[in-house]
Amino acid sequence: MGVLRILLVEDEQHLANGIAFNLQAEGYQVEICDDGASALKKLSDEADAYALVILDLMLPGMSGYDICQWMRDSDNNTPVLILSARSLPEDRTRGFNVGADQYMTKPFELDELLSRVKNLIHRRNARQRAESHPPKLKLYEFANAKIDFETFEVQVADQTVRMTPLEMKLLEYFIRNEGRVIAREELLEEVWEMPGHIHTRAPDQFIRRLRKTFEPDPTNPRHFITIRDAGYRFVAT
Repeated sequence: MGVLRILLVEDEQHLANGIAFNLQAEGYQVEICDDGASALKKLSDEADAYALVILDLMLPGMSGYDICQWMRDSDNNTPVLILSARSLPEDRTRGFNVGADQYMTKPFELDELLSRVKNLIHRRNARQRAESHPPKLKLYEFANAKIDFETFEVQVADQTVRMTPLEMKLLEYFIRNEGRVIAREELLEEVWEMPGHIHTRAPDQFIRRLRKTFEPDPTNPRHFITIRDAGYRFVAT
């Protein structure tokens, strides 16, 4: 895989240069557009060239909403991170409705932006790998557990536990991403298939159930670990 390209659509030159500088320091190649028309041309000419689009909303000529809508209508599934001064709930809702993957408001913390960029690109790459090489996970063992993904049965410490389909889907997602910190938003989108911005405690409740099944001491988990302010990580050993 070559250098990952990011399209940054931002009309404030000083801000755009600052963001680009920090993204380049992380190893990304960044191309800047300062208006909607030039961004649309780049996306038209090179539909699958970018690993991520960072998109302001208030742009000369064409709004960020329109660009994102055009991308999705054109079957361009490149991840989109909206970065805007518009912070009202209806602004966020509209952004997600036109197909944005993430929404951040200005001013923002640089570390959070870089973390979201990394996370979105990782998910894109994982999805592309999955589509090109569909995995067929049937059996899996870790610690003292044996998991059968065809029967939905788990053997733990000489006991057989019947899992629900959603529990198995969550468990499989953790296994396929072993060692990686997974944000709650990602779990909502990839496992529950719902927008990541929705406020729900479902992931936390299901992870507690996994801990109850697999952890010797659910109050001190070794396998399904909470990473504060970041998400969860599965460790098999």
